[in-house]
Amino acid sequence: MQALSPLHWWSQVRLVRWRQTANRIDARSGEWERLDDEELKRYSRELGWKAKSGVALKKLLPDAFGLVREAARRTTGMKPFVVQLMGGMAMFEGGIAEMQTGEGKTLTAVLPTYLRALTGKGCHIVTVNDYLAGRDAEEMGPIYQSLGLTVGCIQTPMEADERRAAYACDVTYGTAKEMGFDFLRDQLRQGIARGAIDRHGLLETEPGATPSESPAQRGHHFALIDEADSVLIDEARTPLIIGMTQPNDPGSVSLFRWCYRTATRLQPDVDFVYEPHRRTAYLTDAGCRRIVLTSKPSLISSIDSERIYRHIEQALTARLAYQKDRDYVIVDEEVVIVDESTGRIMDGRKWQDGLHQSIESKEQVPITATSGEAARVTIQSFFRRYSHLAGMSGTAVQAAAELKKIYGMNVAAIPTHRPCIRVGLAPRIFRTADDKRDAVVDQIAELVSNDRAVLVGTPSVEASEELGARLKTLGIRHQILNATRHEREADVVAEAGQSGWVTVATNMAGRGTDIKLTDELTKAGGLHVIATEMHSSERIDRQLVGRAARQGDPGSFQFFLSLDDELLRCREETLLEQLREQARSGDSGGLALSWLKFFHSTQKMLERQHRKQRRELLKQEKQRNDTYKRMGLDPCLELTES
Repeated sequence: MQALSPLHWWSQVRLVRWRQTANRIDARSGEWERLDDEELKRYSRELGWKAKSGVALKKLLPDAFGLVREAARRTTGMKPFVVQLMGGMAMFEGGIAEMQTGEGKTLTAVLPTYLRALTGKGCHIVTVNDYLAGRDAEEMGPIYQSLGLTVGCIQTPMEADERRAAYACDVTYGTAKEMGFDFLRDQLRQGIARGAIDRHGLLETEPGATPSESPAQRGHHFALIDEADSVLIDEARTPLIIGMTQPNDPGSVSLFRWCYRTATRLQPDVDFVYEPHRRTAYLTDAGCRRIVLTSKPSLISSIDSERIYRHIEQALTARLAYQKDRDYVIVDEEVVIVDESTGRIMDGRKWQDGLHQSIESKEQVPITATSGEAARVTIQSFFRRYSHLAGMSGTAVQAAAELKKIYGMNVAAIPTHRPCIRVGLAPRIFRTADDKRDAVVDQIAELVSNDRAVLVGTPSVEASEELGARLKTLGIRHQILNATRHEREADVVAEAGQSGWVTVATNMAGRGTDIKLTDELTKAGGLHVIATEMHSSERIDRQLVGRAARQGDPGSFQFFLSLDDELLRCREETLLEQLREQARSGDSGGLALSWLKFFHSTQKMLERQHRKQRRELLKQEKQRNDTYKRMGLDPCLELTES
């Protein structure tokens, strides 16, 4: 028998301990069921007094979890299972609970949050978008309220006073983006305006400050992050920045337009080198000479060469590395970024250093003003400010080492309430995208004829629309869910569990939503997930696959891949051409499974590249902090005054 590693042994010990405690709580269910609503609330107030008087929360955990369990049963009709109690304990102890899709993470989050909120210091539950924040606050709010706690929710359109009121509640739901930007606005409002920054980099309201001058956030006590790997890992490559608008002069607009036109005439490997795995283009010496000799409009003739070179390189990057309806969409003549890991549009976010304006030139939409930095904070830095941090996800195990190193958080894989019976079919690989799409459509038609429901995952808006057009031609009933069709998200997800129904979606259907099956579909074999490509991270693939076979339901999945897939665009084009030639002997029926190794190696390469980018961001953060130390400022503070 193979011996367990120390890490795995310790993980098993914790699971046994949590299950024993959960079983004891379950055995005491009758105690709380006998209490009436007022007695339940009075019991909750007594726990609050104990927590505020200094009693260790660990000692209050069984009673607190028992109260939440009973309050949830009365207000929502849902009673947390033993495994949900275990997940709550994992998060209370400062870890990340990996719980499979459909295991009730939203309800589980209430358990540790209620216990931490008893101290009266405020708790933040962080979700990946406004829709989920609002939904969870509305659905879980009655549980907290029945126990005497208040609940707030941060939404993008809110004004400062509304945000301040929401943060004043015992529990506040919101997104990482909104909470991070509120923190930065507080820093600007308080730190720069009056210098009221304490030694922890947090803000204290000066005596006599008016409400409009006081911070929106009242502190950083406890944060519980839903889809923790998405927020703490995927979003960590991009810092949150509050910019200072710098109005474009006619010369700047002309520069961006001219640079993009010029970039289209440059020759690859002669005038510039493009590195697809880094999504970066560099001018060669020959390219620089060619640009110097190229005639220029009078408006930009006085601009120095280094600035022109920089914008030419950004124009090349915009042209080669960023694709419409994959990386961004056009909404009302504006370029709006699409988040790869969630498939959602990122309102208010812009690429920096002129890249956003280069893409606007590419799409021939109005050039927006460039922005300087008024304040910035990295995701890593922001969440490490919290005294207590926890998280939950369906796909955290693969990122366990990085989460431990950066945030000091252990990942615990929580058992499922019922055994998972998901069936994985062998991947199918094709030489061209057209061959793959034909096979996908044929597979969908066959599944629909057998009364199965199908969820088709696509990597981009463009891919989802193209597949939808093919299905429409064949008369197959379907719905599309992507960044440009998000208004009916809740309705689309609700209808996806019906027999014969086809849902074509980007990653929007892979985070925070459960597809509930009808009895008819359960009998027919459940939901079948078709992944039309592999993503840049295995965790994103697992999120999509996890839509099928939730809570013991039947279900299945299969990957359809081709040598034209977007995943492979990070590879050198010459290598891809060689591979296509090797595969030319294959027919439309598909290639051998041995080709799968190439896709997996590419995915691993991208994961390494993204980890490197996050390390670089941390390195830059450390250098920034060292600079603040030399200036006599708090090293945790991340402000840039211009």
